[in-house]
Amino acid sequence: MAGVPGRPRRAEVLDVLRNAPAPLSVADMAEQLGVHVNTARFHLDALVETGEVIGSVEQPSGPGRPRTVYVPRPGMDRAGTRNYRLLARILLGQLASTGPDAGQAAQDAGRAWGRFLVDRPEPFQSLTMEQAVVRLTTLLDDLGFAPRSEAEPGMPGVIRLRHCPFLELAEEHGPLVCRIHLGLMQGALTELGAPLAATELEPFAEPDACLVHLRHSDAG
Repeated sequence: MAGVPGRPRRAEVLDVLRNAPAPLSVADMAEQLGVHVNTARFHLDALVETGEVIGSVEQPSGPGRPRTVYVPRPGMDRAGTRNYRLLARILLGQLASTGPDAGQAAQDAGRAWGRFLVDRPEPFQSLTMEQAVVRLTTLLDDLGFAPRSEAEPGMPGVIRLRHCPFLELAEEHGPLVCRIHLGLMQGALTELGAPLAATELEPFAEPDACLVHLRHSDAG
């Protein structure tokens, strides 16, 4: 079996293993693919490393060194294409169709996840406003929002979000996606017991940024 032009060699190795009636050795694989045994061994070792293939020593049936043989790991092919954006579009479309309460449901979901994504301060520890802003911007940075806090000393100010990790979805389902984002920040600040709250997310307030408006709160 010669290699298929343009097809990754390891995909071919997996195909051969999946179609084989019995486990294959390195020599078997080299013969099937028409490659040198070292090439076959290289690709099999790489697939074992990624967990897609299992290698085991074959029970010897006579004199000689026992062979190592390979089989594909049972289960769904985990190296295939993902399409999480389509899944998100399906779920957002369904949520949007539920009626006027869809936005509140999206924000509530965001709040729940915002509380989950931050670590609550230790007992008897209260965050200052500046510390809370740092914790919030760290979370937003980890999520891919490229945040920049802009506040006068002692004032909540605003956070400028210079990147949206869900930009295409926000353009298509803006009201829901932005409510999820606002809920995330509100939930995180609540969990932190922060002395400030996120009151508004102004989408695309500037050509290159969304604005998060913060205010003092009685939390903590």
